[in-house]
Amino acid sequence: MIEARHISKSFGSLQVLRQVDLDIPDRRVTTIVGSSGAGKTTLLQILGTLMKPDEGTVTLGGTDIRSLSDRQLAAFRNRQIGFVFQFHHLLPEFTALENVCMPALIGGTRRAEAERQAKEMLDFLGLSERLYHHPDALSGGEQQRVAVARALINHPQVVFADEPSGNLDTVNKQALHRLFFKLRDTFGQTFVVVTHDMQLAAMSDICYTMHDGRIVEKNVPGEPGQLS
Repeated sequence: MIEARHISKSFGSLQVLRQVDLDIPDRRVTTIVGSSGAGKTTLLQILGTLMKPDEGTVTLGGTDIRSLSDRQLAAFRNRQIGFVFQFHHLLPEFTALENVCMPALIGGTRRAEAERQAKEMLDFLGLSERLYHHPDALSGGEQQRVAVARALINHPQVVFADEPSGNLDTVNKQALHRLFFKLRDTFGQTFVVVTHDMQLAAMSDICYTMHDGRIVEKNVPGEPGQLS
């Protein structure tokens, strides 16, 4: 699904990523772990097209990201990529249903169809009784599930998640982690998750470990860790 080659990124004199190579397979949950400052979030933002590398290439679903204009990239991102962050970033003035509809409406889907799809997704996530609630009337776990529904509304090829369970209690955290695998199995979603949660990392199909801007280990269930 994703091929990244020789990705480097600096901010001023600070080099954050150093010639990173990695492959993300289709229909898998891939985690990226490492200590704070290892470069995980920067790498995720580059893979998710939110940031450009100083050097290197990213191919997502067969598309070379460098070949897209800014306008084409925005449309590609809306159609093919979903995002879930540690902070849900729901719009407080809108209901759960309206928040989930937003990416579909931006992508040109008619309102009636967007609402139909959003209701189906929210129902699948166990939120059919919360359609018209605003974010401040939802629990932390419910807010994050709304954010997941929003990320999935356009049926993206890849969902990128940055510390998605970082603000959740143990029960909601475990529920969110199980949800990622349920979505993988039900909809064939590809997930790329930056996390400090080693329980989730141990559950994932592939786990990359970063240190000092480099991938230093790749773990696959049933296989020993390998230097990349």
